[in-house]
Amino acid sequence: MAGLTERIDAALKGFGRVAVEGEISRPKTVASGHVFFTLKDDRAALDAKIWRSQVPRALGAVKLEDGARVVCHGSLDVYPPYGKHSLIVDRVEARGLGALLAELERLKAQLRDEGLFDRKRPLPRLPRVVGVVTSRDADAWRDFLRTRSLRWSGFPVRLAHSRVQGQAAAREIAGAIERLDRSGVDVIVVCRGGGAIEDLWCFNDEAVARAAFAASVPVVSGVGHETDTTLIDHVADHRAHTPTDAAQTAIPERRALEDALQRSAAYLGDAVERALERREAQTLELGRRLRGAVAARLERGASALERAGSRLERGGPFARVGRAEERLRALAAGLTGAVDRALERRAEALTRAAEDLIGAGDRRARFAEDRLRLLARTLAAVSPHAVLERGYSITRRADGSVVGDAGDVAPGERISTLLASGEVDSEVTEARPAPGQEERT
Repeated sequence: MAGLTERIDAALKGFGRVAVEGEISRPKTVASGHVFFTLKDDRAALDAKIWRSQVPRALGAVKLEDGARVVCHGSLDVYPPYGKHSLIVDRVEARGLGALLAELERLKAQLRDEGLFDRKRPLPRLPRVVGVVTSRDADAWRDFLRTRSLRWSGFPVRLAHSRVQGQAAAREIAGAIERLDRSGVDVIVVCRGGGAIEDLWCFNDEAVARAAFAASVPVVSGVGHETDTTLIDHVADHRAHTPTDAAQTAIPERRALEDALQRSAAYLGDAVERALERREAQTLELGRRLRGAVAARLERGASALERAGSRLERGGPFARVGRAEERLRALAAGLTGAVDRALERRAEALTRAAEDLIGAGDRRARFAEDRLRLLARTLAAVSPHAVLERGYSITRRADGSVVGDAGDVAPGERISTLLASGEVDSEVTEARPAPGQEERT
């Protein structure tokens, strides 16, 4: 039997180096550091081994996981005690999705080293216009508009249509981000609904990640569901779990802003009242101190008068006493009048200060209310929806660009016209330039 096994081993070694493609099954690293697994397809299975000394070089960035499609390079071997043959592997290559995942990990590491994952800019509290990159036919766009209606109906939103699945989607998404950035929006939302990892793969494209990082305004990613993570999620300034969450993140809630304004007005009124109370308490304390000072001075004057009277009685004429007493009464009257006038001036100053504080509080509250109304009117005036309501429309070509001249389209070309309520798809039968335009050209 040993001889037969040796002949089988020699025959297998005669194959030399082989490359076997299959799915990984039951990978296991034993205590000694060797790696054991099975390669299988729909018709056969083959035991495979990677010796500990070969593991780093054989695997590289490839992860051995159940179901992963790989190509294993190595040589065949027979273990005589069991009489079983196996593949001794010295190199593993990923295939299919496994290869894509390996490339994605490499790209992640590269962009992380370049610092693309580190920048997280704050989102504007009250953006003027929110740009959205998604497909106008996708559920994500409808979810975004539905959430906008709940938070701030009619809030200015600018759509940059792009495919969100397929080979050409990555280039379109990157281009849409760049167009929105040039159009003057304050924040850009990139979103689509959930799907298989293959469906979301365009959001793992390097061009999309670099376009998001190059944007001059903050970028919010809302791709897939909460468990889905794509490359743009790492680069974006803020990651939302779903398109609905992205809309809640980018679009302010009007009711919350109005409530905050009312709270600020209430806080201002309370501050004015507290300031008036402090001024009143300070004035009362000052009056108390002045009265005490006057009383003390009068008492000292009375004592001096008594001493002077005693001296006059002992050795001076009574006329001098009468004159001194009159001067003292005049001094007391003058001092009392000065104190009363000082108190009156303090009271008048306090009254004016109270009126000024109340007036300032009213003016600031009115200013804040007027500013909110002006901001609401401004937002309504610049809203594309308001322009459409006045009877205008926007015509776009199939690539999403706006048609501004009859020469931009050709007969037979498909175009889409956006109205105040709905959208009309049509086909160009004739493109006529404006009167006089041909002569100028």
